[in-house]
Amino acid sequence: MGDVVPFGERKPAWFKVPAPGSARYRELRHMVDDESLHTVCQEAACPNIGDCWERGTATFMILGDTCTRRCGFCNVKTGKPTHDDPLEPLRVAQSVKKMGLRHAVITSVDRDDLPDLGAGAFVGVIRSIRRFSPHTKVEVLTPDFRGEEMPLARVIAERPDVFNHNVETVPRLYPLARRGSQFLRSCRVLRTAKEMGGNEVVTKSGVMTGLGETKEELLETFAVLREHEVQVLTVGQYLRPTRDHLPVVRYWHPDEFEELESEAYAMGFHSVAAGPLVRSSYHAEQTLSRAAAR
Repeated sequence: MGDVVPFGERKPAWFKVPAPGSARYRELRHMVDDESLHTVCQEAACPNIGDCWERGTATFMILGDTCTRRCGFCNVKTGKPTHDDPLEPLRVAQSVKKMGLRHAVITSVDRDDLPDLGAGAFVGVIRSIRRFSPHTKVEVLTPDFRGEEMPLARVIAERPDVFNHNVETVPRLYPLARRGSQFLRSCRVLRTAKEMGGNEVVTKSGVMTGLGETKEELLETFAVLREHEVQVLTVGQYLRPTRDHLPVVRYWHPDEFEELESEAYAMGFHSVAAGPLVRSSYHAEQTLSRAAAR
């Protein structure tokens, strides 16, 4: 892969953000802890947690904490899942209501072991949030469901406000970073979701930088996503979780992210968020508002 950034080396200055500590953040953290829920915000040590929670957005991970796939960049443990909690949709919805969230993002590990590939759990959470917190916008960030249409159709039938599925990286790096996944299959999932949901569902995807991709490859990836009717795009810097994960080849400069954002808008994306600290649910409510206004 050539030169890489040594693990543990000091990150560039633009990664420094204030530690979360507001009264609102502490209140929400206690609520989540009391319900024993998994939030990606906490488990991934997301640098934007304070900002997002203040804005009324949080990301919940359902279906346990064990994934059936092994992506080279991801810090979620891999193995044989044992999670089975039929009350999880209800608990998530009750927490969304208690937290007073304006925008809830629901994601999961890959569950290739389940007959419905985990679609039923997404359906249950969407329905529960609609019942207990009807004013909350619901965004789902799903696996690819192996490209099968029936699990996807079940989720889209619930009309989430946003359907998100991240392609994560450029096609060339899939064998390295996304073993068990296929770039074009993920793109087809996104296009099918848009075809099924029509104007009622906004489609969204995310890409990381720093794994060895070139700018040209990123722009080609953006173009393919746009061809597959993706409306919202997020682009952020990959940060290596442990020595056992893929190394960072380089840190992209904030100015480069600005250029990527401008190029993406020129391609016709309705809403784009690009920056070193941008993650899939970064300012999710605002990006939905911009996409819906188009």
